[in-house]
Amino acid sequence: MTIAVLFGSLFLLILLSVPIGVAIGISTLLTIVTTADNVQLMTFSQKAFTALDSFPLMAIPFFTLAGILMGRGGVAKRLLDFAQSLVGFITGGLAMVTVLACMFFAAISGSGPATVAAVGSFMIPAMNNRKYGEGFSAAITAAAGSLGAVIPPSISFILLGVAGGLSISSLFLAGVIPGILIGVLLMIASYFMTKRKKIAEPVNVEGQNFDLKYVGKTFISSIWAILTPIIVLGGIYAGLFTPTEASAVAIAYALIVGVFIYKELDWKGIYESSVETIKITGATFYMVGLSIAFAYLLTVERVPDTIAQFIVSISDSPVVYLLLVNIFLLVVGAFIDVVAAIVILTPILLPVAIQMGLDPIHFGVVVVLNLTIGYITPPVGVNLFVASAVGKTSFDIIVKAVVPIFFVMLIGLAMVTFIPQLSLLLPNLFAK
Repeated sequence: MTIAVLFGSLFLLILLSVPIGVAIGISTLLTIVTTADNVQLMTFSQKAFTALDSFPLMAIPFFTLAGILMGRGGVAKRLLDFAQSLVGFITGGLAMVTVLACMFFAAISGSGPATVAAVGSFMIPAMNNRKYGEGFSAAITAAAGSLGAVIPPSISFILLGVAGGLSISSLFLAGVIPGILIGVLLMIASYFMTKRKKIAEPVNVEGQNFDLKYVGKTFISSIWAILTPIIVLGGIYAGLFTPTEASAVAIAYALIVGVFIYKELDWKGIYESSVETIKITGATFYMVGLSIAFAYLLTVERVPDTIAQFIVSISDSPVVYLLLVNIFLLVVGAFIDVVAAIVILTPILLPVAIQMGLDPIHFGVVVVLNLTIGYITPPVGVNLFVASAVGKTSFDIIVKAVVPIFFVMLIGLAMVTFIPQLSLLLPNLFAK
């Protein structure tokens, strides 16, 4: 009965277009009042409030602010120039530049939508001018931007680590190879899709062939931007600071680069970046607090155990479980925000995975990667909406163009799901 009231009310409220954070809170509160005798009403507010009293969660606003500051401070433009020097001369070069630039910026922002906004504002108009097609230009940017949730430092991994009690540093390491893999697959897809459309012009402004001097010139110009993930992630894995402390270092570095080196960040930009960060953080933390209370109710009512028993009754095979989880999360990601999905579903799915003998770090990467694909899956598809707004492209046109790209990402998901070493190689290497 508890499960029926909890999930029934939640999905009903979502269907009624109630904001996801509010829907989580109301469904949890309604369940406590009506059926959950083991949970006191006061516990609901206590759990929601104390959930935010978490040192790792502080990394979210810090990394968000660092990414916004770097986007405003000229970092994105220089990363684009460097990416262009590397792959701009190849068939479909602009699309490849977009993917590569998104990978670079993902290692700074930690956010999928932020990556789409920063890179897309430059690249979608550029691709449209080169006749790539409005739909494809926005779709490839939306897909590549989703790598911001996979390539560290990733806000999604921070949330998953807090919700599941997993090492955030290990999750960061585990996301490196899968993120690069998806990026490479998107670049290969860009080559063949643009070759089929006969879009083969070079975009390297200083020569139609690979130009080592041009690469060196753009590398030197972007060196301060490229050093960001090296300083942040290198400091974490060298034991110099925690992920949360690294996020504060990232802000200080973003200010130094934007104000004193590139000189494109002024007081107005800092103020507007801070306001934008406050808005994003407020919405995120509101959802996280209520989601933790929701997860606590699930644990008390032994919902994960019930689900585990049901799944085991179908099959006790880890492979079957991973298949079921992939299908389930792909559907969930199409309807529910990534933040809410991670915090709600991690306490349900992770214990079952551990019972099945799956590595929790590998499973965490699979969860995030599934939900990341939700960034380009309607009807929610946050990255699609951001790309539509930035590129001034009809949402319907983008949805049609993203279909083949969606299947490319599914190939990457399958590889990461069933080849655990893609996720575990670096965590195991550094653990030794």
